[in-house]
Amino acid sequence: MGNVLIIAAHPDDEILGVGATAAKRAAQGDRVRAVILGEGQTSRWEKREEAPKEILEKLHTDTIQAAQIIGYERVNFADFPDNRFDHVDLLDVVKYVEKVIQEFSPEIIYTHHAGDLNIDHQITYKAVLTAARPVGDYSVKEIYTFETLSSTEWEFSYQNPFCPNVFEEVECFMEKKLDAMKCYRSELCDFPHPRSLEGMRVAARKYGSVISRPYAEAFMAVRIIK
Repeated sequence: MGNVLIIAAHPDDEILGVGATAAKRAAQGDRVRAVILGEGQTSRWEKREEAPKEILEKLHTDTIQAAQIIGYERVNFADFPDNRFDHVDLLDVVKYVEKVIQEFSPEIIYTHHAGDLNIDHQITYKAVLTAARPVGDYSVKEIYTFETLSSTEWEFSYQNPFCPNVFEEVECFMEKKLDAMKCYRSELCDFPHPRSLEGMRVAARKYGSVISRPYAEAFMAVRIIK
């Protein structure tokens, strides 16, 4: 048994990027938690304050329902402004992540890829690496980044591409991932959009084929301390 922490920028990222692996680890007896740094959806209004309160409350409810399907024992909501992390002092994000790490003492962290198109994903990655730096009596021994469909693959500058080197076979947990994503009706799109149920299945089949398995989730190992 171990402590595994998923740190995501937005509600649904914790499912899109690592949902099946999280379900697998929970089923194996690990304690698995998620941190959602951003409030979600408010960027769809011209001004953040214009977003109806009930929209965000429903998004939190969706997140909890999805977490119950996956097996997350807890979800922390930081409620930083959606797609506006660059308007927040990085130190504030780092301190929030540090607080969760100190409280939960995870050995393993999964988070966003540094080269994603989405600014919140980029800042989440920076905050995680800063908060989990190996100084003093640190708990975090492994850090992995995941692909977030409709963000990672749309960064066409290729300056920092997602090149996975760790593959988790998830055939027995793929349906849980899809069922959890169904909780996010406001975030789901129709195929061929990548953030669709079929798009998620296609991505998992692609990575599964790399290791000759029906389904897999792919990650980049950032740091492993043995």
